[in-house]
Amino acid sequence: MAPVRDPNTLSNYDAWRTRHTTANLKIDFTAKCLRGSVILELESQTDKASKEIILDSSYVTVNSIKLNSAPSLWETKARTEPNGSPVHIAVPEGAAKGEVVKVEIELATTDKCTALQWLTPAQTSNKAAPFMFSQCQAIHARSLFPCQDTPDVKSTYDFNITSPYVVVASGVPVPDDTKDLGEEKLYKFQQKVPIPSYLFALSSGEIASAPVGKRSCVCTGPNELKASQWELEGDMDKFLEAAEKIVFPYRWGEYNVLVLPPSFPYGGMENPIFTFATPTIISGDKQNIDVIAHELAHSWSGNLVTSCSWEHFWLNEGWTMYLERRILASIHGGDAHFDFSAIRGWKALEEAIKEYGEDHEFTKLCISHKGIDPDDAFSTVPYEKGFHFVWSLDRLVGRENFDKFIPYYFGKWSNKSLDSYEFKDTFLEFFSAPEYSDLKDKIASIDWEGRFHSTGLPPKPEFDTSLADVCYELAEKWKSKDFTPSPSDVSSWTGNQVLVFLNAVQDFEEPLTVEQSQALGKAYGLSASKNAELKAAYYHIAMRSKDASAYQGVADLLGEVGRMKFVRPLFRGLNKVDRELALKTFEKNREFYHPICRQMVEKDLGVSEAANSS
Repeated sequence: MAPVRDPNTLSNYDAWRTRHTTANLKIDFTAKCLRGSVILELESQTDKASKEIILDSSYVTVNSIKLNSAPSLWETKARTEPNGSPVHIAVPEGAAKGEVVKVEIELATTDKCTALQWLTPAQTSNKAAPFMFSQCQAIHARSLFPCQDTPDVKSTYDFNITSPYVVVASGVPVPDDTKDLGEEKLYKFQQKVPIPSYLFALSSGEIASAPVGKRSCVCTGPNELKASQWELEGDMDKFLEAAEKIVFPYRWGEYNVLVLPPSFPYGGMENPIFTFATPTIISGDKQNIDVIAHELAHSWSGNLVTSCSWEHFWLNEGWTMYLERRILASIHGGDAHFDFSAIRGWKALEEAIKEYGEDHEFTKLCISHKGIDPDDAFSTVPYEKGFHFVWSLDRLVGRENFDKFIPYYFGKWSNKSLDSYEFKDTFLEFFSAPEYSDLKDKIASIDWEGRFHSTGLPPKPEFDTSLADVCYELAEKWKSKDFTPSPSDVSSWTGNQVLVFLNAVQDFEEPLTVEQSQALGKAYGLSASKNAELKAAYYHIAMRSKDASAYQGVADLLGEVGRMKFVRPLFRGLNKVDRELALKTFEKNREFYHPICRQMVEKDLGVSEAANSS
C-alpha cells in the first residue's frame, strides 16, 4: 500500500484509488452552478482493511451518495483550511484488494466554488451569451465534486455535459453522440489517458472553432475566431513535430487551444486535448504564442508524467520550461533562442526571489506544503529554478547523452506520478549504465539536497547573450538624459527583444525621469501597443519614474486583462504610487477577475481577511 504523500489532500488514497470518473453534469447559467452526478470507480488497495472512503470537497452541496447502487452512510466533516471539508463514505464490509467499488454522488456546486468563473453576456466580447470556464489547478477540483484531489492519483474520464451553449472539456469530443435536448444539448467527451483531478476542465458559451493544424483547432468567441486562427495557424504542427522529436510521439490524439475571455488568470492551462489560453497571446504579431509551446510541452511533463504533490511542482514546470525552450530553439534555429528565453526567465526568477526575500521557504525547489494553500506558494520559482536544475543536468552529461535520457524518463513514468527523489533515482539509474562510466565523477558531484532545499537563486550559468546584446546596448543609451529615441531603434526587433530591453531599463539604479519615460512610451509605441507583455513592462518603468500621467493607463489595463502574471505586479506597483487608485481599480474590476486572482490581489493589497489577521 503506497503512502499518502500529498499534504494538500484529506483523501485516504493509500486505501482506495480512483481508476475512472464519469461526470454527468448540467451547466446551469441561471443559477450559476453545475448540478448532476459524478460516479467514481475506486480500486481497493487493502484486503478489506479500510471501512471508509474519504474524498476531498470544498463548498460543494452533496445531496446523496450511493455505494454500488445502494444508498450509503456518509458525512461531510468540518472544514479545515486550506484543504476543505472531507466527505467520509462508509464501506462497512471493506473490499478485497483490487476490487473496484462505484461511488455515485448527487451534487451541485455553490456560489463559493473556487474553480468556476461565470461571465454575463456583458462581460463577453459580442455581448450575446453568457460564458463559463473552470480552473482546477491546484486544489480546486474538490469545489466541483468530491474527489481524490491530488496529483498523485490519476483517472480516466467520461464527460456527459448538458448545456444550452457549446461545451469544451479536457477529453476527446465524441461528436456523433451530441444529442439535442430541446433548448439544450448533451455533449460527450472521453479521456482515455489517466489524468489527475486538477486537469478536469469545462467551458461553455458561444464558442466557434477553426482548424489551425493537422491535429489542431482553435476555439474561441465568434468575434475573435479569425484573429485567433491567424495567430496560431502554421505554427501548431511545427510545435508538435518539434516536441515529438525531443521526447516521443504525442499520445493524446488532438491538440486544440481554447482562447478564453480576458479574465482567465493564467497564460495558459495545460488541460489535455484543449489547452485553455489567455487572450493576451492573440496580439496580432505572433509574438506571444510561445505560451503554446509551453502548454504543449506539458503534454509530456505534467500531464503524462506528474509531480505527486505540489511540493514537487518543479518536476512539472521546470521540465516544461526546458522542453519549451528546446522546442523554440528547434523552430527558430539554434541555441541562441534557447538562451535568449532563459535570460528572460532569469530576470523573472530574480524578481520573484527579491519579492519573497532570498531566505524565504517559497524560493526552494521543494517547498513544504503542510498547512499551505498551493496557490499561495505559486510563483516563477518552480518554473525557472526548476528549469535551471534540468538544464544543469543537460550541460553536465552533454546534450547527446541527455537526449537519450529524456524519452527514458518520460517513458518510465508515463501515466504515473513521482517525487523529486524518484526523479533523482531515475537519473542515477540511467547514467549508471556502463556506457556512461566516464561521467561517474561528474554525476557524483551533483548536490541533490542543495538543489532541492536551498533558498535563493541557483548558480547562474554562462548565457549566450548574442540575441540580447543589442537590447542591453540600447538600454545603456537610455542612461544618458540626452539620448533621443527613434522608432527605428526597435523596428527590426522581436517583441521579446523589446521586452528584454524594457526589463534592463527597469533594473536601472536610477529610474528614468518623467520626460524620459514619456518619450520611451511614445517613440516605441508602447502605451498604444496591443501586446500586453510590452505594455505592462512599460507601465512598470513609468510607475518607477513616478509618471502620474501613466497611472490611469495602468488602471485601464487592469480592467482589460485578468492574467495574474500582469495583474498582481501591476497592482503592487500602482499601490506604491497611488493606493487610492489601486483600491478603486480593484473594486471596479472585482467581479471581472477570476476568484483565484481576486483572492491573491486582495492579499497583495492588504484588503483580505487573511492579510488583516496576519
